[in-house]
Amino acid sequence: MSEKERNEEAANLPERQGRERLAAPIKRTGMFGGSTGGDTSGFGGLLVRGSAPGSSRRPFTDPDDPRTADFDRVADDLEAALGDDAGAVERVEVAYGELTFHVRREALLELVRVLRDDPALRYELCTGVAGVHYLDDTGRELHAVYHFRSISHNSEIRVETTCPDADPHVPSIVSVYPTNDWHEREAWDFFGIVFDGHPALTRIQMPDDWHGHPQRKDYPLGGIPVEYRGATIPPPDERRSYS
Repeated sequence: MSEKERNEEAANLPERQGRERLAAPIKRTGMFGGSTGGDTSGFGGLLVRGSAPGSSRRPFTDPDDPRTADFDRVADDLEAALGDDAGAVERVEVAYGELTFHVRREALLELVRVLRDDPALRYELCTGVAGVHYLDDTGRELHAVYHFRSISHNSEIRVETTCPDADPHVPSIVSVYPTNDWHEREAWDFFGIVFDGHPALTRIQMPDDWHGHPQRKDYPLGGIPVEYRGATIPPPDERRSYS
């Protein structure tokens, strides 16, 4: 592809992505997709469209975005460090100035050890893990998203792995990054992701006897009426539905 063709493709990219997005099937309506209670978000008419997971193609570095300056270098160094295990990375995604490696869950622990110990990578700090629940991502409903920081190389990356609702297990990385202890407990508490090998996987926000995981998308929308300064606030599923 010539430089002129590359420039034309880049110029037309937003329009093409917009057309693809509008052509994608609708996966839910409203902000949360709930149908058993009132939509209190004010986004009852919102149409949320599904799309297939995207993989970015090299070069990962965008010369017009300084945030991406070392993305190709990091990808090359990680591939070299993994060697025969490079297949642990299912795909690479560049979006919003962030580099994300999507990793098979069974390979997660070894991969993060490589991120920490390889001299070319040296991601000394994991700033935590966040859970995400995608109801329509069949077989991969629960996602665990990690953020890593290399102080040595002034670099940041994301690592994402998935597990199904029916088998919500992901290896704990506390043995490699001890500061991830409380973050994994929070992801378990709110999303029900079981981090195998965690030293004490107990609730950290909700009461110990709480049933369910309240940040899952299929968690019932409800609650306990709250009295505040003489006024009673009903639970969400009894509030007004906006349109």
